[in-house]
Amino acid sequence: MTPYKRLLFAGALFFGLIAFSVVGYLLLGGRAVNFLEALYMAVITVSGVGYGEIVETANHPALRIFNMFIVVFGVATTVYVFSVVTAFIVEVEIANPFWRRRMQKRINDITGHIIVCGLGDTGRHAAQELSKTGTEFVAIESSEEKIKRLKESHPGAYEGLLYVIGDATEEDVLEKAGISRARGLITALPQDKDNLVVTVVVRQRYPNLRIIARSASRRFAERILRAGASSTVSPSHIGGLRMASELIRPHVVGFLDLMLKEQSQTLRVEEVEIQAKSPWAGKSLRELDLHGRYNLLPLALKESTGKNPKLEVNPHDQTIVYPNAVVIVMGDAKDVLQARSDAAGAA
Repeated sequence: MTPYKRLLFAGALFFGLIAFSVVGYLLLGGRAVNFLEALYMAVITVSGVGYGEIVETANHPALRIFNMFIVVFGVATTVYVFSVVTAFIVEVEIANPFWRRRMQKRINDITGHIIVCGLGDTGRHAAQELSKTGTEFVAIESSEEKIKRLKESHPGAYEGLLYVIGDATEEDVLEKAGISRARGLITALPQDKDNLVVTVVVRQRYPNLRIIARSASRRFAERILRAGASSTVSPSHIGGLRMASELIRPHVVGFLDLMLKEQSQTLRVEEVEIQAKSPWAGKSLRELDLHGRYNLLPLALKESTGKNPKLEVNPHDQTIVYPNAVVIVMGDAKDVLQARSDAAGAA
């Protein structure tokens, strides 16, 4: 039953009980009771206000029994009506067109964000990781009801979520999510065919956008890659590797779990890109002092230019950071964001 139908049903039930009460008071009260007195008696009885009796019931057993019936059902009806009205106000506020326009305006103002298609078993974990690491993202989900259930099952985890309701395979829905300004897309829809369609639609218009697609089938994974996805992820494949790692290297897995689950800090392995005009370009790791200034541990340095980019693991302090390189570091997400800002030359 829709919210509007529930509201109409509650209203009909309330006014129906009022009408039934008025008729009862008129019939049982006799000529001594007029319509206004019967109506007043019905309202104060059904609503449970508890004012003095306008229609005298002390010497009228049938009228008193009728009044007891109205009191019991009136209180129950009133509680039900208030609960329906409250639920209706909450649901209408969620679907409020003004609220939707405000959220769409916020989406229109951001750039360099990630789009997450589908907040199911895979997509919601991706969204949580993006949120923890301070990465702006916009979700696309097929119905408002799914968003509501997600927020109810994970209180506080999706506060301030920016989302668009619609079919992620449609170009206009992707445009509402800001696909033209995004720097990446995660398509985690339940069906591999839908992820393939999203990949094709996006790749045709945005050849340089990075696309990560969920694929349960290896056969579809190959198709999605040929369609233009930058990479595919299989939940079953990742799950199998995790199960083997739990037996082979339990302490390493425990350390990685601590990184992901620790609440006091968001410890991650991240990357810092060094652009051509970056103030970090041409400096050594000793000069940058990543550990002292940002509490970051440099793990590797990758030169992103050339056909075979060089990857130097555990680089020395004297290693020079050249333009267009990528420094892979481990540390708190907030420290990584500060390092990225400084590497980009931001104030």
